[in-house]
Amino acid sequence: MLLLDPRHAHDDDHDDHGGLHRDLHQTGAAMDRRSMLRIAARFGAALSAIQVIGCGGAETVLGTDATATVSSTCPTRVPSETEGPYPGDGSNGPNVLSSTGIVRSDIRTSFAGLSGTATGVPLNIRLTLVSASTCAPLAGYAVYLWHCDRAGNYSLYSSGFTNQNYLRGVQAADSNGVVTFQSIYPGCYSGRWPHIHFEVYRSLAQATAVSNKIATSQIALPLTANTLVYAASGYEASVTNQSRITLASDNVFSDGASLELATITGDVSSGMTAALTVGI
Repeated sequence: MLLLDPRHAHDDDHDDHGGLHRDLHQTGAAMDRRSMLRIAARFGAALSAIQVIGCGGAETVLGTDATATVSSTCPTRVPSETEGPYPGDGSNGPNVLSSTGIVRSDIRTSFAGLSGTATGVPLNIRLTLVSASTCAPLAGYAVYLWHCDRAGNYSLYSSGFTNQNYLRGVQAADSNGVVTFQSIYPGCYSGRWPHIHFEVYRSLAQATAVSNKIATSQIALPLTANTLVYAASGYEASVTNQSRITLASDNVFSDGASLELATITGDVSSGMTAALTVGI
């Protein structure tokens, strides 16, 4: 197993098109988050480079879940982030939360009377929801997750894709607090570091109205994995877009992404898995 430290990545992010900075944190909240990250950095476990070769060859771990903990304490609460201009939750135009078929694990196809399938490198997205105060898994909590396609388009919003609603779905956490979505690896569009959006609700019943959400955040994807995926057909524009941005310059992750940086395993040919523990 090859472990590569994604903190060496240089990336950036752009969910704000034309004055959408209204969605960014207030100064006070941002300072609180930076303080939390500085504390977490002091106690976080160091990452190392490890390679294990077995009879079947090597498995590559392309990123690291940098969720910070202090000794045996609970995970730090995931930072609050902008939902961006394309949420599809009714807060900015279209609303899929009340649509028939939104509760699903495979989000690659459109639903509720719409047709179309997003193609790209397969990606399983695995989030583990844990209480930041008790450490207990949040069984039964629900996640609404969405992201762009391999060309950087968002269903329901991007020109030519308003008749699609793929790459959006809701799942309830199992007894271990785990939700899993089968999707494709998102592309990198101009002005943003590669990322995935999600909202957390206390239950599936609560996940029908955006006013009930208890957390909104984003998953950052590590540079090493991005570079491998973007060499695949259909991701050509992502190569150029990613070269122009870094995590440090991204308008969402620039104040620290350690609590949002996913661990990526797998490969381009057989598919990848992005995993992140989310403190709520």
